[in-house]
Amino acid sequence: MQGDPDLQSFADPALAAFGEADPGSEARALQRIAGAPATPAPRRDRPGSRLPVRAHLEAALAVETDSAALRRVIDSFRAIESDLEWVRRMSFDESASANFVDGHANAMILGQAGLENRRDVWFGVSLLAPHVRYTDHSHAPEETYLVLSDTAAAGGTIGALSTPGG
Repeated sequence: MQGDPDLQSFADPALAAFGEADPGSEARALQRIAGAPATPAPRRDRPGSRLPVRAHLEAALAVETDSAALRRVIDSFRAIESDLEWVRRMSFDESASANFVDGHANAMILGQAGLENRRDVWFGVSLLAPHVRYTDHSHAPEETYLVLSDTAAAGGTIGALSTPGG
């Protein structure tokens, strides 16, 4: 994929880190993402937005890692994070923890309503505060998550999400 240099500097190491973390069955989606058309899409021009759970972001990103690819993902994420539009998932069931509503946020980087509005690729992040359980859910397209931090060690969890898109 080619496009906005800041987004590209996030997407390239994120795809490498996904492949390093799980070169198995989840790699199908990553291959489709990597093979997406090299046509840039418009970048969203409105400013990013914040939610209270963002207070856990720095602790989640402070995770120690020996993976150079993962470190590049975290560093490049910091460069685009202020432009993200953080939102809450409004549909959930009893599988979510009681603190789910205020204890999580999602942001789309590439994809519908993302920093770069694309139909062929979805790439986003989820942030969970400590002791938050995300709701069970199932939908198309398939999702692949790369957990960037450990709840116990970091005081929050940040993860990158990829889907092959529509």
